[in-house]
Amino acid sequence: PLLRAVIMGPPGSGKGTISARIIKHFGVKHLSSGDLLRDNMQKKTEVGILAKSYIDRGQLIPDHIMTQLMLNEIKGLDQYNWLLDGFPRTVAQAEALDQECHIDTVIDLDVPFETIKCRLTARWIHPASGRVYNLEFSPPKVQGIDDITGEPLVQRDDDKPETVSKRLQAYDAQTKPVLEYYRKKGLLKSFSGRETNKIWPHIYAFLQTKLPDVSQKDAANP
Repeated sequence: PLLRAVIMGPPGSGKGTISARIIKHFGVKHLSSGDLLRDNMQKKTEVGILAKSYIDRGQLIPDHIMTQLMLNEIKGLDQYNWLLDGFPRTVAQAEALDQECHIDTVIDLDVPFETIKCRLTARWIHPASGRVYNLEFSPPKVQGIDDITGEPLVQRDDDKPETVSKRLQAYDAQTKPVLEYYRKKGLLKSFSGRETNKIWPHIYAFLQTKLPDVSQKDAANP
């Protein structure tokens, strides 16, 4: 049987990194609602234009639009193992997904909000060049100053503590019911930790019970 999985986690929880590793090791198709939306908006598809009109007004994209967008893509993947990312975001979306296909497992990245806050608010950029610094991993030589030009660094609005707190609260309010929905179905697997590299081995071991690791096969047959 093919794997039908969903990955969930707040912004800054390491979802992108974990998803990339799952794709590399298990060869699954990765379907990100954010990528799909951007793609549709760039191509100015009907759904893309509609979605953009909500985003421009600062509103959430309605469930039926997101569901239509994702389910259309999923229909083309019925021969593959896949991993959904960023969908479903609401219980209505989860129910609509259930009508179309049977989800096997939901991977939840349970990273403390305080950790995420430190992670996201540590990002500073040099606007002219786009150089990114991280106060934890790659700090500038002089605090608040770009290494090369000596110009001041700025923090993007998205990375400011108050914005990060709001984003995390919004995620929590929106997603808790979805996690609960899958928990009741017995599909939720939560992986807790503060560091992506420490969470990953547990996710890897869990997925190995469902899928073979294709990265080693590729290494054996170059």
